[in-house]
Amino acid sequence: MKTFFFTLLFIISGFSFAQNNYIVKTDDGRRVLLKADYTWEYIDAESSKNNKATQDNVEVKEIAKSAEKNGCKLADDFEEPKLDNKIQNQLKKGRATISHIKKKVAKDYNCTVDDVVLLSASEQKAKGRYDFCANGKQVSYKRVGNSIIENNKFF
Repeated sequence: MKTFFFTLLFIISGFSFAQNNYIVKTDDGRRVLLKADYTWEYIDAESSKNNKATQDNVEVKEIAKSAEKNGCKLADDFEEPKLDNKIQNQLKKGRATISHIKKKVAKDYNCTVDDVVLLSASEQKAKGRYDFCANGKQVSYKRVGNSIIENNKFF
């Protein structure tokens, strides 16, 4: 009798593990069906259209370039763009917030953190692109996950 139940349990568990399709949830809440043939598709197609408006994304902001400040042409009343607090709080664990990125830029360009000015930003949870004015030079950095690197560099 015991062997019958163990055999039945083994067969049922084998069938459950034989299924190769998985349903996973993305960071923004959408459900995705991962198929055995290495393809995928959204299950909630309608909700992805609704989430576009509320997507965690900061639009790239252009700046007015009229007066010169530290070698970069900035307006006198220029203010750094505000970044999404929700994304910044999630990046604290990986030390990839805007303050960490500014420290890296300041170290790379031999200046203080106060001399680094954020010009524009495009940021999502998984990646981001930042334009800075550091030491009189306009530089661009990117973030993939928690890794921060100067744009157009591999290593």
